[in-house]
Amino acid sequence: MAFGQQSGPPASAKQVKELLELLQDAGHTDFRDARGPMGFTQRQGGGKFTREEADAFIERLQTAADSGEAAGSAAAPPAERLSAVDRALRKLPAEQLAAELQRRGWVVLEP
Repeated sequence: MAFGQQSGPPASAKQVKELLELLQDAGHTDFRDARGPMGFTQRQGGGKFTREEADAFIERLQTAADSGEAAGSAAAPPAERLSAVDRALRKLPAEQLAAELQRRGWVVLEP
């Protein structure tokens, strides 16, 4: 089997359509948008699934919808992508951030 190819019969058009509808109900726009939260491969992000893969994802999304969970990765929300600066700012104490803002001329109030 060549790299990136399916290892089984392709999913039917009905399965792909149902999977896309479930993804859209879960808040995704398309397969590529759901790639990270759902754990899709690059091939799956392009809308290509085997029958077994499509069935597994459909079942997972239906179970999540029935139980009211986030459809991403079971119960975990997708990880937020932060820049290095944002990560550094989140590590700083609030007092230090407030002092820097005041030094720059901002008025800072506690919530």
